[in-house]
Amino acid sequence: MRLITYNVNGIRAAFTKDFLGWLKTADPDIVCIQESKAGNDQIDIESLEKIGYKSFWHSAQKKGYSGVGIASKTQPKHVEYGCGIESYDNEGRVIRADFEDFSVISVYVPSASNIERLEFKMQFCHDFLAYIKELRKTIPNLIISGDFNICHHAIDIHNPVGLKNTSGFLPMEREWMTDFINECELIDSFRQFNSEPDNYTWWSYRQNARANNKGWRLDYNFASYPMKDKLTRAVILKEAVHSDHCPALLEFNI
Repeated sequence: MRLITYNVNGIRAAFTKDFLGWLKTADPDIVCIQESKAGNDQIDIESLEKIGYKSFWHSAQKKGYSGVGIASKTQPKHVEYGCGIESYDNEGRVIRADFEDFSVISVYVPSASNIERLEFKMQFCHDFLAYIKELRKTIPNLIISGDFNICHHAIDIHNPVGLKNTSGFLPMEREWMTDFINECELIDSFRQFNSEPDNYTWWSYRQNARANNKGWRLDYNFASYPMKDKLTRAVILKEAVHSDHCPALLEFNI
């Protein structure tokens, strides 16, 4: 199985940059989308179906904002829209697809541009941890893919000293991610296969950051412990340029 997570920063904009052509070539079995920024009626679901994908979308109530989706070559047994907490579900933050032997979550963790949103982000993070912990009791094989808006370790950000007081690399955010991985018994699949620095999934549009690889690793494919021996490959696909993020790929046997 090939799974890709991708914050597209607007699915309609990505479609104008040959997202479909790229998707056909990349050929994942499942793709988790974040920041679709579109209502279900604004997404070209037909074109996705023509290249073999059933797609499911959980959009924000606010137009042009947030939103997550999962597109799959295999019809899921069940799709769960949201996590059951209204303030998050109104923003289109979580969607889950259950397949025969495993489940996949596409999640878009809030960013924090001010203190109020930082409080909202941290509350979301703590509630999401509790949600996953409970889910793990009934779903042993679980993949959680998405934009977490957090760099976990210094290796995951281009300037750890200069950015230590910036949201996305705050001590409380990094500590939460450690707790999330440990308490929910998860594997950071990329770090399972790669311990090298300078591997990022997001770059600012300013100051030529992408060309200079001044980036952050914000996008993850986490897998539950029972899947450890099933994971075969994890890479960052930085050549894809439909967004300020790039996709992250996980391959596994199931």
